[in-house]
Amino acid sequence: MSPATMTAARAPPLPFAFLSNPRRAPIRAAFRREAEGGGRLGRRELLRRAALAPLLWSVTPAAPAAGAKEVEVGSYLPPSPSDPSFVLFKASPRDTPALRAGNVEPYQFILPPSWKQMRVANILSGNYCQPKCAEPWVEVKFEDDKQGKVQVVASPLIRLTNKPNTTIEEIGSPEKLIASLGPFVTGNTYDPDELLEASVEKLGDQTYYKYTLETPYALTGSHNLAKATAKGNTVVLFVASANEKQWQASEKTLRAMLDSFQL
Repeated sequence: MSPATMTAARAPPLPFAFLSNPRRAPIRAAFRREAEGGGRLGRRELLRRAALAPLLWSVTPAAPAAGAKEVEVGSYLPPSPSDPSFVLFKASPRDTPALRAGNVEPYQFILPPSWKQMRVANILSGNYCQPKCAEPWVEVKFEDDKQGKVQVVASPLIRLTNKPNTTIEEIGSPEKLIASLGPFVTGNTYDPDELLEASVEKLGDQTYYKYTLETPYALTGSHNLAKATAKGNTVVLFVASANEKQWQASEKTLRAMLDSFQL
């Protein structure tokens, strides 16, 4: 008997309701991957990792988020006042359940006109748990096959601190924050050695933490940029990701998008 077979044989059986529920497909897939790889992680850890991975583009969306248009954004978004070669996306309550519930402040960032807004599965959008979600959810995401992907992830503040309405500085240092939110950047795990650069940026009264990561084993891509801030009871995380080929062609573009993100 192979090690993978032995590992699968030792795994505890899952309830029929869990196996038959189509929304559990990503979690079932994680169990299969772990068994095939001969891993020995516990059931709880597998469930945790499988729940993280779908947030970063590993699940085929089942339903479009409000306002999602799988056409080039240049056909419907206005030019950016600061750089007409980009268009400006300003999120409003009609765009996501969290914005309608008031859990997230409106945010904005620039995009190249050729990018497309992608659909977000209902189970990942936070629609099912607003206004009191216990786990992070995906707000919006955009991508371009040649340049990369970006998405906005929102996390309840309670996952990081018990103090309501706290600032990002009060949560902790940039290194402490990325240690907690890193898996939502990479799509699987976070290693402190993957962090190349961390910095602090002030825009008016709002503080942002910015990150550059080299992530050779990330599901999202070998290069990731991130920018995080806290407001109200939510931490909002902007993530730009690219594989090696995309990074070589569009690093400057992705950094411009990251820099433009703000609440």
